[in-house]
Amino acid sequence: MSALPQQNSLAVEESHSLEQTSTKNMTADLHIHTHFSDGTSSPQEVIEQTHRAELSCISITDHDTIDGVTPTQLCAQALEIEVIAGIELSSGLDNKDIHILGYLIDCQNETLKSELNHMQNARIERMRQMIEKLKTLGIDNISLEEVCILSKSKSVGRPHLASVMHKKGLVSSLREAFDKYIGEGCPAYVEKYKMTPFEAIKLIRQAKGVAVLAHPMVTNRDELIPRMVEAGLQGIEVYYPNYSNNTISYYEGIARKHNLITTGGSDSHGAAKDNTYIGKIKISYSIVQQLKEAAKTSR
Repeated sequence: MSALPQQNSLAVEESHSLEQTSTKNMTADLHIHTHFSDGTSSPQEVIEQTHRAELSCISITDHDTIDGVTPTQLCAQALEIEVIAGIELSSGLDNKDIHILGYLIDCQNETLKSELNHMQNARIERMRQMIEKLKTLGIDNISLEEVCILSKSKSVGRPHLASVMHKKGLVSSLREAFDKYIGEGCPAYVEKYKMTPFEAIKLIRQAKGVAVLAHPMVTNRDELIPRMVEAGLQGIEVYYPNYSNNTISYYEGIARKHNLITTGGSDSHGAAKDNTYIGKIKISYSIVQQLKEAAKTSR
């Protein structure tokens, strides 16, 4: 009788060893946007780019919407690419944007769906107000409908408005649209509805996901990290395009101090951002495994 447990134990050890071997060279990009928010790539295009980059796993992290997750997962099946359900929630504090990434979320969670619907309706109302402000500046040939149609969901944003302005020849570039009209402090700017980062973390945890601080080197509010950890933050996006090894080392140190998972991703937006692309940042699949372990504490 004593031989059976020993055989089972060996089988488990062998299985674990095989799993480690099979995932050793697997890589992931955990920050990707589609045309369901302010990216330009369709789910099919995202998967084609993922395949070319030889990635094993990605996460779709559209702004304030999960509408792109399932279509991308369906496109990925034939190539056996893993697509993790994700989101990038708009939040802020003291007039500073602080984005929170959510991984392995339950897309059927009713609390999450209700809050996202509220946020998306607020985005549409904000766009309506910006278009009205542009009319007072003599730009009266832009409709809400033509701006909203650029996003395949209700997660419409300023890049969509800038694209319409550029297409109509009202500005010479998307950057000019922001610098002259719709950037913060400009005459057609309207403040965006945002929850606090602490509320965003709570929402992600309620949806059984893992909450991660997005691009902290961009946000530059490191003093808030201890409070976010207390609120349930479980990770920090350390590996991000175009940042120095010194910056990466600095945030790795913060992660160690607070026992946070270090994640990373390209923040690809397709053609909307020409300084990055899917696979520009590749992280070890072992980080995905850490996220999956952390998700168990939210369930």
